[in-house]
Amino acid sequence: MKNTASVAAARRGAGIGARQNSGGGRSGQWGAGRRFLLLLPALLLPALLLTALLLPAFLLTAPPVLAQDDDADAVGRGAYLFAAAGCAGCHTDVENDGPPLAGGRALETPFGIFYSPNITPDPDTGIGDWTEADFLRALRDGKAPDGSTYFPVFPYTSFTLMADADIADMWAYLRSVDPVSRENRAHEAAFPFGWRGLLPIWQWLHLEPGPMAPDQGAAIARGAYLVNALGHCGECHTPRGAMGALDRDRWLAGTDEGPEGGKIPNITPDPETGIGAWSDDEILRVLESGMLPDFDVVGGGMAEVVRNSTSKLTDEDRVAIVAYLRSLPAIGNEDAAATQPEY
Repeated sequence: MKNTASVAAARRGAGIGARQNSGGGRSGQWGAGRRFLLLLPALLLPALLLTALLLPAFLLTAPPVLAQDDDADAVGRGAYLFAAAGCAGCHTDVENDGPPLAGGRALETPFGIFYSPNITPDPDTGIGDWTEADFLRALRDGKAPDGSTYFPVFPYTSFTLMADADIADMWAYLRSVDPVSRENRAHEAAFPFGWRGLLPIWQWLHLEPGPMAPDQGAAIARGAYLVNALGHCGECHTPRGAMGALDRDRWLAGTDEGPEGGKIPNITPDPETGIGAWSDDEILRVLESGMLPDFDVVGGGMAEVVRNSTSKLTDEDRVAIVAYLRSLPAIGNEDAAATQPEY
């Protein structure tokens, strides 16, 4: 602008038609403006195309904002959620005196033997090099950091229902535990169930990602969250089909082909084969101490659940579980009948 003004002044001083130069200056400015407006789309188009190309990749890779601080409060909340989820039971090889959460426990299923992984923050053999976004994706989508699909023996079909904030707190807790260097053991899956290439198809058929949306009363909704998301009770207490998917029409109705080949009882309110004849206090006593209505005690996997999980819940949360179980449809299942009070 300074150079243009100097040229115009020189022309006026030399007697070269000040009026013409003045008018010509305006038309030149408007002409430049029109040319700029005409060129603007061409200048913006590459930037818009670049944004369109890069934005989806950014949205897919950018870590979600979970609005949780990695502080003592988050660690405390995460410890409670971790106990509610019973993670220590599967991720610790107690039978062989394995270190806590270092994996290696053999999980026998109709589809082969699967070994739980190390979930301590060891960077080489555990999850120490994961990000919080990796952890969220594992629980929400059943995907490893490298994009491979987890076998559904890892109950991500239940953990996907967890709230983002709870996943963030659980992550904070896991970051606080002692790292343990212990290599993960390869699964011994039966043919053809060991083919990871088939797992995306299985997920497409049977996984519905996303946190659950409570639509019932407060106690029932909290109980549903504890049972179906955190506690993943359906993974054991619900029959499965030929491809290992849960039979949701028989939710929590028990099975005689449970994990490690044992019978898992019906916990619907059916009065003959479920827990419909149990009192609230009797159900609460099982959750707190493992004592059954006939004064026997639970064994096997349920003993671990009580020891590692339900006994550590607050009284309020155990009451919520009872409220939810009472709200379920009663389903009869003679093959997996629960202990009855009169036994």
